Amino acid sequence: MRRPLLAGNWKMNTTGASATELATSLAAQLVNETDSVDVVICPPFPYLAAVGSAISENRIEVGAQDSYFETPGAFTGEVANEMLVDVGCKWVILGHSERRHVLGETDELINKKVAAALEQGLKVILCVGELLSEREDEQTEAVLDRQMQGSLTGISAESVQDLVVAYEPVWAIGTGKTATKEQAESAHHHLRKWLTSRYNPDVADATRILYGGSVKPDNALALMNQPNVDGALVGGASLKADSFIGIIRAGVEASGSN
Repeated sequence: MRRPLLAGNWKMNTTGASATELATSLAAQLVNETDSVDVVICPPFPYLAAVGSAISENRIEVGAQDSYFETPGAFTGEVANEMLVDVGCKWVILGHSERRHVLGETDELINKKVAAALEQGLKVILCVGELLSEREDEQTEAVLDRQMQGSLTGISAESVQDLVVAYEPVWAIGTGKTATKEQAESAHHHLRKWLTSRYNPDVADATRILYGGSVKPDNALALMNQPNVDGALVGGASLKADSFIGIIRAGVEASGSN
């Protein structure tokens, strides 16, 4: 079975002090609870090194929330994958809906970022998901197909071993609305079928697909008990140690029941 992954996306939140405090609290409380799941936390760029130091003795890994596709050079304001590796990052989130819909990132740009990150040895959490209007128009699967195809153009089956997909319905992010377990499972099942068609059944079976969208301790287990839901990409609930730990523990429970 696929090993659950719980990833905390802190977005543009925390200070140096609060980020370190949160990371330290997570590490202290999860000493013996990460044997059956993987845990990643993704703080803002300025705090990556400090957070990494705070969890250095723990199995929690650090990820970044974005990266640029070019090698270091004259790209003011951007952060290179080489820099992320240098400060201890193992993961990077790419294609998050806020990057797509707030900052205007295209599938073509995300594709370049995915290829560059994988080339530098980072593991990628690739986000895909539909707007509310697209779901209401029954376009969810078409949107997912387009985003997957565009974001993974030229990415080999071997490279996909270091990639996780995160399904995040845009209408459920930060809104308090959550896809039902049936809606989540349907989208995840479709994504796995797409991976089978684009690559092969072995790749599809091995690739973890996370759910993201107002995940909380009280709904996490029901979501992760679905056959094709392999963990969660958590936003607001990852900013408080107790709530994120509750979600992680739900992942541990789900790993034992699936």
